[in-house]
Amino acid sequence: MNHPIGEQTVLITGAGRGLGAAIATAFAREGARVAINYRHSRNHAEALAASIGPQAAVYQADVSDAQAVQELVARVADELGPPTTLVHNALANFRFNGEARKHLDTLQWSDVAAQGEVAVGGLINALRALDEHFTTHQGGRVITVGTNLFHNPVVPYHDYTAAKAALMAMTRTAARELGPRGVTVNMVAGGLLRTTDASAATPEAVFDLIASQTPLGHVTTPEELADAVLFFASPWARAVTGQTLIVDGGLVCD
Repeated sequence: MNHPIGEQTVLITGAGRGLGAAIATAFAREGARVAINYRHSRNHAEALAASIGPQAAVYQADVSDAQAVQELVARVADELGPPTTLVHNALANFRFNGEARKHLDTLQWSDVAAQGEVAVGGLINALRALDEHFTTHQGGRVITVGTNLFHNPVVPYHDYTAAKAALMAMTRTAARELGPRGVTVNMVAGGLLRTTDASAATPEAVFDLIASQTPLGHVTTPEELADAVLFFASPWARAVTGQTLIVDGGLVCD
């Protein structure tokens, strides 16, 4: 599938606010039909869809619930058209606050599992639900959202980082399995973003420190990361799969 972005129907998980909202806005700007998935952020999601217009619609679902995701994809197909593109951005409840993070002496496997249910489990559920649509379109685009923390764990958020590292592995193995069907699967790995609900708890001094260490001299914005997602969905990335692109202004080099 090498459709221009303007011909795509894009399902974005966790798109009610923050980075997901920026990704939805970016796709809409290019003319795509946008399915805005949310779990709890109904008001934010509906306001976002209203700002985009009739090419966007909102869909409530917990992506860790396989049946809910099946129903979500069916509703999107009926209302916006069969999905061609998945952006898996959904995040389990998490706050980037180094002061309040769990240390190894208090960390439980259940903490990691809770992150993994959404990061990895959500991707598995979405891929299963989209399987028939990939067949219909003879391909598709899948973009996952990772982190630069598994390259440089400057703050050791153990549960979050472990789940995102597992998501990167799943991105690569899914790319291998789905490649013969014309589906590309890639990851965009951001750093700390200025600013989302998740990063709002980060002290201003940390933002300033990261900005000072970044070659571009500023902390990456959600809008900048969203533009990289567009690349992987575009025909320009038709020969790229199984890759992780770090978008953090050059702070981390893979």
